[in-house]
Amino acid sequence: MFIYIGFDDTDTPDADRGTGKLARWFEAELPPTCRLWGVVRQQLFLDDAIPYTSHNSSACVVVESSDHNPSLIDDLTLRAIGHIERLSLPGSDPGLCLSYEGHPTLSKLISFGRECATRIVTQKDALQAALGAHLSGHGGTHNGIIGAAAAVGLTAYGWCGRFIEFGKLRDFPEEVTVSELERAGITVVSIDRDATVPDPEDLVNTNGWLRPRLWGGKPGLPVNSKGKNLWVTLGGKRKTDKGEKRRE
Repeated sequence: MFIYIGFDDTDTPDADRGTGKLARWFEAELPPTCRLWGVVRQQLFLDDAIPYTSHNSSACVVVESSDHNPSLIDDLTLRAIGHIERLSLPGSDPGLCLSYEGHPTLSKLISFGRECATRIVTQKDALQAALGAHLSGHGGTHNGIIGAAAAVGLTAYGWCGRFIEFGKLRDFPEEVTVSELERAGITVVSIDRDATVPDPEDLVNTNGWLRPRLWGGKPGLPVNSKGKNLWVTLGGKRKTDKGEKRRE
């Protein structure tokens, strides 16, 4: 069973950490019956009318467990509340959302998340979408409930967002073979004109920033051909924002 835990707006503009980092740190709070499957950053709608810290993104922790006891959900909820209340920063507007595979509200959260990616929504919209699931604000305006609910919905949707944690994602060298990535559960997908298939022994240059996308509910790494037996990943750290690396 996958359990989705969304965090949003736990930081401030001058902070040395962002919501993504706080979400990644939640792995240390998991009970023995759970393991961290991944953490996915979700990009929400950008508009001058929306107050956000840096890039209007939120993060979803995906937890895997074979324990279907309802008490596990209560336990994880309490752990997540304690985590966000300990580590969110003064002046932020933290929000928390939690749902899981098979929950009847998840389809509404998916629809809500897709709306959040394309237009302005309200706290009332978030509360209606999450009715029956856990959704709570933990300071400030409580606006973080919007992004937290969206993070859960978009991640459960399975076709958007980028992984900021997945296995040993951050331990790979700048150049790695296709087979090494695929053994780690990351599918390498060519997006060149002819959509050729990368050979298992081909090299992938990650530019020091390996961030698979969430495609079909799994990590997929889009690459472009850079010549014989060499591929390069898409995207990279924002060069104009010196804080992006440390905040994520």
